[in-house]
Amino acid sequence: MTRLIVMGGGIAGTGAALALHKAGFDVTVYEAHPDSAEDIGAFLTLASNGMRALAQLDASAAVTATGFPLTSMRVLDDTGAETAQVPLGEAGTPHLRYRCLRRGELNTALQSEVTRRGIGIRHGARLVSIEDGPDAVTAHFADGTTATGDLLIGADGLNSTVRRLVSPDTRPGYAGQYVFYGYTGDAPAVGRPETITMVRGSSVAFGYAVSPEGEAYWFARVTDGPLAADALAEGTPARWHDLLLPLLRKDSTPAADLVAATPDRLMVTNATELPTGTPWRSGRTLIIGDAAHAASPATGQGASMALEDAVVLAKSLRDAPDTETALALYERLRRPRVEHNITVSGNISRGTRTPSGPGPGPGPRGGGAQRPGDDALVQQLDWGTDLWRSAP
Repeated sequence: MTRLIVMGGGIAGTGAALALHKAGFDVTVYEAHPDSAEDIGAFLTLASNGMRALAQLDASAAVTATGFPLTSMRVLDDTGAETAQVPLGEAGTPHLRYRCLRRGELNTALQSEVTRRGIGIRHGARLVSIEDGPDAVTAHFADGTTATGDLLIGADGLNSTVRRLVSPDTRPGYAGQYVFYGYTGDAPAVGRPETITMVRGSSVAFGYAVSPEGEAYWFARVTDGPLAADALAEGTPARWHDLLLPLLRKDSTPAADLVAATPDRLMVTNATELPTGTPWRSGRTLIIGDAAHAASPATGQGASMALEDAVVLAKSLRDAPDTETALALYERLRRPRVEHNITVSGNISRGTRTPSGPGPGPGPRGGGAQRPGDDALVQQLDWGTDLWRSAP
């Protein structure tokens, strides 16, 4: 098996392309969007485990050229009093520090790295069907063109076309919260360098970090019924202020002032998740990243686990004796870990579990409570380790 097709040019797809190329495979990426700026309004944090995966792909420099590091977390209660401050992730190792950056900027950085390494990437390629044969798999695109390979990897996100084609009964569900994201350069002086502040408000979970340039990145998670699709499509900044500010003003924290200082650069989305047990494979097709195991954003692990997927998949295909064995190995190693994240993150969003770490993502060492696979992760990601020989 040498020819691999990756559907999706986001974090999971570009990460997979970099990993597979490093493992010696011929890989091409097909992206439905006409450019790289997908979901540019939202920001994310790459946790230390995600940064470790990037390091194994020799892509740390490409990503750390944008965004800013986070080395500690502090927690405020609803009165604004600080209740905790702890180191964040592997803060002592520069290339493994948490990184806060915009999703669109991360996509652009990874796609640029894909191009720099000579990996093919085609934009505007909208998948319409998959033809699975005994010797190859063929993707059919809306413009009438096709692509044929030995394996098709669906890395096309939450609303995956690949997943719909191979598992039509699997659909994302509402995870119990809607989430606001915003930026402001006119924030009050409430930030500390390289620190994410979590506010455990009386009715809103709020978090913010301030860049070295003084721009505040913030999010707010509200536990309630989902916002209607037309409300999301037609919502205005004034409408979102009217919805969020009264909830924040119940408390004596910096949250309301940060939102009030954000006149227009904000967006809202319903938090969604996939059910555990979602089928990942069908014939010569495999789904990874959010296409396979999307979770609510409460743990902040979506991007990092997608990058873990990329490394473990490439190493499984490189090390196992045949494709079927490799895909079975990949699924055995990944499913307990990512499905645990779906469950934990969903429980936090629905209010049935309190975060064990003081933040939207992993706790002080990258995990709050221990996750399946944490003990083995460093070895699994280490590019020099043979997964087939070392896997339990």
